[in-house]
Amino acid sequence: MEPERLLPSRVRPDPSSEPVDRRSRVLLLGAIVLLCAVVVILGAVGDERSPPTSRETNASIGNTTPETGYALENNTTGTLSAGNTLITVQTHDWFGTNSGEALIVAPNGTTIWSYDPPNSRVFDAEVTSNDTILLSFATELTGEDCPSAYRSGAEESCVHNRVVELDPADNTVVWEYDWYDAFIAHHEVHDADRLDDGQTAIIDMGNNRAFTVNRDGEITWSWNATDHLSTESAFQEQYGGLPQEHSEADWTHMNDIDQLPNGNFQLSIRNFDVVLEVDPRTNDIVNVIGKPGDTSTLNQQHNPQRLDNDTILVADSENHRVVEIDTDTEELQWLYDGPSDRGLQWPRDADRLPNGNTLVTDSRNFRVLEIDSEGQVVWRHSLRDSRGIVYEADRLGVPEESATGLTHSDNTTIDPTHPLITRIQSIESWAGFVFPGWVRLQELVAILCGVFAGLGLLWQFTIGWLRGDRLLYWK
Repeated sequence: MEPERLLPSRVRPDPSSEPVDRRSRVLLLGAIVLLCAVVVILGAVGDERSPPTSRETNASIGNTTPETGYALENNTTGTLSAGNTLITVQTHDWFGTNSGEALIVAPNGTTIWSYDPPNSRVFDAEVTSNDTILLSFATELTGEDCPSAYRSGAEESCVHNRVVELDPADNTVVWEYDWYDAFIAHHEVHDADRLDDGQTAIIDMGNNRAFTVNRDGEITWSWNATDHLSTESAFQEQYGGLPQEHSEADWTHMNDIDQLPNGNFQLSIRNFDVVLEVDPRTNDIVNVIGKPGDTSTLNQQHNPQRLDNDTILVADSENHRVVEIDTDTEELQWLYDGPSDRGLQWPRDADRLPNGNTLVTDSRNFRVLEIDSEGQVVWRHSLRDSRGIVYEADRLGVPEESATGLTHSDNTTIDPTHPLITRIQSIESWAGFVFPGWVRLQELVAILCGVFAGLGLLWQFTIGWLRGDRLLYWK
């Protein structure tokens, strides 16, 4: 008979040591919470916030007031004075809200005119030669306010796209062109330009078309992407592109139209990462800048501006930079990706001014910047307090599609920010929709660590109380 094998006894931890271990965990978690609190408090107290509007010299600093929907009666000339800045805000607080507005601010930041159509997202605005303001915005409607052919979704909503010409003295509408579409997301009108002959050029992303209308609202020219950019097109055979999944898909996301000095139209096709030049006499594509899917040149760009010497200035949005590109070689001539303390996040407009400075809208940082050729900020206007997602900015007194802006050569190119820093700044910009503006990466990490450590601390106290651990409470 085999001798009985003795199994080793199971080693159990000493129950008396558990409260001591829990006390150590409580002390550690408490220290983490305290450290995180110190980091957050120092970030809030030490935040040296810039004024809402400032110049590099800190001269003529003024505060922006949250005025809405007013005009200065009998002071149109002052409202439209050269040096003021016309700004559009797609919406406030978050992308899904419909609280957009257009405003004019003086150099010291004072709001001297605004227009906020209800339940709308506002995109393009420009001052016409008649001292009126041409504004493009999209209004979300529901139920019976929508034509039956365009009602969609459980709420039976639709979008009412409007291009209106306003008298800034009293905000009355003196001319309008409008149309309805199925829903507001990627169906909003983004741009309309008044042409020299009095007609208006409009981009319509919901229907993937560009067109012009006269004062009577008659369409005088049109160009549809389905005829020129489809899978079977010569364009896709040469450059590639995207298939159109269905008629309401966000296929091209066409977002800008400009008439060039030669009479051709320049079209920004955002989702194709290209800027096209189209001859309106034949509707042929005569020049292409960028290539679908090649994001090293352009990446979902907005508002290109053609400059002298065959260069183009573009808000290269998803690359978080503004670039000046040679239209023939596509070589980079100049690059700007933001101040060192807070880089650009999703810029959507860049205008070269006659003095060589560049006016930039920094959408996810809720601000407008004016920079010189070396990248130094010489003027800024912030809408951070209302989380105003700026779309476009025009300096008044400068032609809407100025071709006289100075170009920048290679010796003024600014080195790009490291991709890791850009990613960190992207996280900070998204956090700006939830947290105050002074919350940067270190404060964000401290808040998250503090929350998790605080939850762990609460758990340890709860377990200790349920088990009656006297050492936990130092009794």
